[in-house]
Amino acid sequence: MRITAVTCVKNEGPFLLEWIAFNRLIGVTDHLFYSNDCSDGTDALLDALGDWGVQHLPNPAKGRNYQMEALKDAAKQKVVKKADWVWIADVDEFLNIHVGDHTIPALIDACGNPQAISVTFQFFANCGIDRFEDRPVIEQFTRSHNPDIWCSETAIEVKSLIRKDFPLHYYGAHRPFFKEKLDKDKRPSWTDGSGRKVQHKFHVAANPRRIRKFPAANAREFATLNHYALRSLDSYLVKNDRGDVNRENRAFDDTYWRERNDPAWEDTSIQRYLPGLQKMLSEMKSDKKIGALHDEACRLHAEKRDALMAQDSYAEMYTHLKSLPTYPPGELELITELGLAL
Repeated sequence: MRITAVTCVKNEGPFLLEWIAFNRLIGVTDHLFYSNDCSDGTDALLDALGDWGVQHLPNPAKGRNYQMEALKDAAKQKVVKKADWVWIADVDEFLNIHVGDHTIPALIDACGNPQAISVTFQFFANCGIDRFEDRPVIEQFTRSHNPDIWCSETAIEVKSLIRKDFPLHYYGAHRPFFKEKLDKDKRPSWTDGSGRKVQHKFHVAANPRRIRKFPAANAREFATLNHYALRSLDSYLVKNDRGDVNRENRAFDDTYWRERNDPAWEDTSIQRYLPGLQKMLSEMKSDKKIGALHDEACRLHAEKRDALMAQDSYAEMYTHLKSLPTYPPGELELITELGLAL
């Protein structure tokens, strides 16, 4: 079975080897990366990984819609067209499979071999880790929100596996889309991470609130999508420098951090993959060129953090985020309002 993972990256150098090795463990055979404006050696490292099933292209976007332009291009690429399944995800997202031998083929079998499988996110907290370390993300960050509710939301976003015969109109970042006027009997079979049919409003993209999410309760029996959006505080600072959260001449908003830094729930199930992951990482790094490029990316990542901390605005951001209580927006305010002890 050929399984191609498609993703877009910018300055993700220290985290590439883990994500590629992990995906290979779960059955991904090929990776298609699109990169843009990298300054930490991400592009050079990707170019060196051809023997590990990695294809690297510059992002074709002319404006700022990097992901959608890349996905549009990906649909034309041979490595995607020849795949039996396509997996579209980001480098901080890990598909944690709970059935069989914990691979994508086992997940597909458990779900009854549908034409698409949409797996629900579980957002993992920072866990009080300040310093960036060159060791697996899935080993360091082990706590998340209650899986079935995130902040006040019971409907949580997904990412999707797509079978080659899906009647594709276009790939979206969270799910594929089929043509609106497709006959009902030709609509694709589609399940959640428990092998249940996805809800109708999600299936047909009936409204904006159901395009990329549905209720999370009981949706992860066979698989969970572990999302490590924060990682260490050092790495989050560097992530901000890419422009995901902080904007020039705009007040810093801590909402993204607070929403995801909820450590109420411990989940170490993904660590079942650690022995195999460590073995594959050692094999990858034993290639002198790959090992050196990885080490350089880690060095540049730490160097960028130091440069940012020399700026008052980033130093203040760091101190502010470190001081925040680990409650999602609304929860701390409610506790205070009710006069409950923390």
